[in-house]
Parts: sequence; structure tokens; C-alpha cells
Amino acid sequence: MIITIANQKGGVGKTTTAVNLVAALAFKGHRTLLLDMDPQANSSMTFLDVRSLEHSMYDILVDRTCPFDRVIKPTQVLGLDVAPSRIAMAKLEAKLLGEVDGYFRLKDRLTEVMDNYDFVVIDTPPTLGLITVNALVAASHLLIPIQSSYFALEGTDDLLETVEKVKSRPNPGLQLLGVLVTLHDKRTTVARDSMTAIRNLFGDKVFKTIITKSVRLEESPAYKESIFTYAPDSSGATEYNQLTEEILSCA
Repeated sequence: MIITIANQKGGVGKTTTAVNLVAALAFKGHRTLLLDMDPQANSSMTFLDVRSLEHSMYDILVDRTCPFDRVIKPTQVLGLDVAPSRIAMAKLEAKLLGEVDGYFRLKDRLTEVMDNYDFVVIDTPPTLGLITVNALVAASHLLIPIQSSYFALEGTDDLLETVEKVKSRPNPGLQLLGVLVTLHDKRTTVARDSMTAIRNLFGDKVFKTIITKSVRLEESPAYKESIFTYAPDSSGATEYNQLTEEILSCA
């Protein structure tokens, strides 16, 4: 299963979800690859020292002769590898724009390593540009994190329109795995109203698991850990474990 995590809005928990989902999958015994497509490289930084890396996903997508194995790095989590990003990824759109296979570059390159993994999870930047479209074309499933806030559904139409365009030609097999409500504060009326609006729009595609606001979730990346090693008894660890079980039930 190749899961792309996407939403053009920033600050909705894409990277937090990517980092903790891959860790949970690996802890459950699944061979897992975290593929970082975000030039900010925050998910890569959680597991690796990106300053010491010679190669990144930029090299894979620009240079067809660069072996994928050269970029993939093991982590301290058994069964979890990372294909890291670096700031050079910000130049990718200009490099691939106009290329005949520009939107298919990631899909084509992933065939080299897919047999090594049970799951590939792709973290994307907060845009709907060529990088995110590459991730959608390569994916079997899409996971959309949405923050339960006043502007929760702002821009959702643009995302869904992009998804439909991808499904119409480049990737007709793309499925919506689910919508994940994140940064939820059940004490507020705004959060409850947002939850209702999200469920009205997406129906049974909304995951039963809700990710609540958590200081531990915010702290863990600073210590280069997932929530499962940083605060294994926290609500965040419980919720991301429940989310992973939901996803495994769909696999």
C-alpha cells in the first residue's frame, strides 16, 4: 500500500501523521518506507541528520541514473527506512516542468524498491503543485488530515478537484483511504461544529480515530522521536495506534 498524506493547507498535521503512522506500522512488524517530498524535510529530520546526507529525493526525481538505494536510509526503528528530502526539493518543479514524464517520475522510480516494503507513506508539501501531484499519481491511497478549526474545509474543493483530475487519467486506481481530524479540542464549540461539517462532507470516509491537541505530539519531533518512544503512554500514542489499526483493517 502506498499512502500519500496531502492537504494544501499548512499546519494540519501532515508531517505529525506521517511520522507517527510509519513508526506505528514498523513497530507492528511491517516493512515501512517514509518518503519525504516536502522541501522543509521535517519528517526526515525526525529520524535523520539531514545535514550529513549526500543525496535526497531530489536526486531520485531529477537524475534517472541515481540508484534509489543510495538515498534510502535506515532509522533506529527496526523495519523503518526513510527516503529523505532536502531544501533542494524546492527546485524540483522548475526541473520537471515541461518534461513528458514530469507527473510520473515518482511512480516510475518507486517500482525499483516497492518489493522491499509492505507500506510506503509519502509526506507532501502544503501545495497542490507538481510535487504533490507526483505523490498522488504514485499512490494507491490518499489520507487527508483536516484540522477541526473554523477554516477546516477552506480549500478542500481545490484538493478534491486535483484528486479527481489525477483519477481521471494518470492514476484511476487512487482511493481515498480516509479523512483524519487533527488538532481537535473537544472543549470548544468551533471544534465540534467543524467536526460536524467534516462528517457532513465526507461521511463514512472520516476515520473513527480523532487526533486531539497534544503537547507531547508537538514536543516529540524536537527530540527526534515518534510519539511511541517519546511518550508511549500519552493520548497521542494511543490515538495514532488506533489510527494505524483502522488503516490495517483496510489494507
